[in-house]
Amino acid sequence: MGPDIDHCAWLTFTCVQAFEYSHAAFNFSGNVYGATFFMATGFHGFHVIIGTTFLIVCLIRAYLGHFTPTQHLGFEFAAWYWHFVDVVWIFLFACIYVWGSGAAKAPRTAAGH
Repeated sequence: MGPDIDHCAWLTFTCVQAFEYSHAAFNFSGNVYGATFFMATGFHGFHVIIGTTFLIVCLIRAYLGHFTPTQHLGFEFAAWYWHFVDVVWIFLFACIYVWGSGAAKAPRTAAGH
């Protein structure tokens, strides 16, 4: 049941990312922030799709009884891959959504003052 819930979460993430792309107030060629946003989140989203596929294969193999307590290297690789993807997302979230949104709210002052 746990892997099934995880797959639903990854599918939800991908759908929310697609929704966010279609409703963004900026575009890829509009400015540096837009280009960085779409490139970084798109590249991360691609890795989420790869990881989801990786874990779906592991789930099928688990249902078929291919893993044992001593032979489960494919699942370990999938787990390590997802840990890497999660750590990258923490960095991207901090840079794009936290740090990036602060620039829009910063007070504007006259040059040289």
